[in-house]
Amino acid sequence: MLFFNSPNPAPNPRRVRIFAAEKGIALPSRELSIPAREHKAPEFTALNPRGQTPALQLDDGTVIAESVAICRYLEGLQPEPPLFGTGAKEQALVEMWNRRVEMILMPPIGAVWVHTHKFTERLPGRILEWGESNRPRIHDAMRFFDASLEGREFLAADSFSIADILLLCTVDFSDFIGMPVPDDLSHLRAWHARVSARPSAAA
Repeated sequence: MLFFNSPNPAPNPRRVRIFAAEKGIALPSRELSIPAREHKAPEFTALNPRGQTPALQLDDGTVIAESVAICRYLEGLQPEPPLFGTGAKEQALVEMWNRRVEMILMPPIGAVWVHTHKFTERLPGRILEWGESNRPRIHDAMRFFDASLEGREFLAADSFSIADILLLCTVDFSDFIGMPVPDDLSHLRAWHARVSARPSAAA
């Protein structure tokens, strides 16, 4: 296998690195620089036409793109510990929270990133007003997760899961673009401190 990676602050490759670290899976990697546009080079877009990291090339040449799909593959290779949940109910809850992170919190963060951040100022089609209008939506979404975490150690299940990984990487990327978790969201901040203390969070 060969894992096409990009360093922090890129959140999606980090999801896979944390997942693999939790599994104890060593991924041979090739780092692609996003600022240098290496992910748009013809040799990489021939493997992943979307020109995005991460991607995982298997020994038979198959390329799996999209971070959660890669993690699904790794879960199949190494089922323990189960990070997608065990049993029908828990697996459904993990999937529910995965979708909520990606549909509630990530879109406004992405809008602020693409349309307002200095690192994306050369991208075509930027609309500053749209980006700025999404800042309150980020805090609204964070309040939703804060309320959901009240009385819970982890987001989706009684043990650490991929849903925690997705939320951790998303919250940390939000902090990178200048939208940290507000001080009054104590449940989200306590959860963040717990999961950030896991050794895998440094992957």
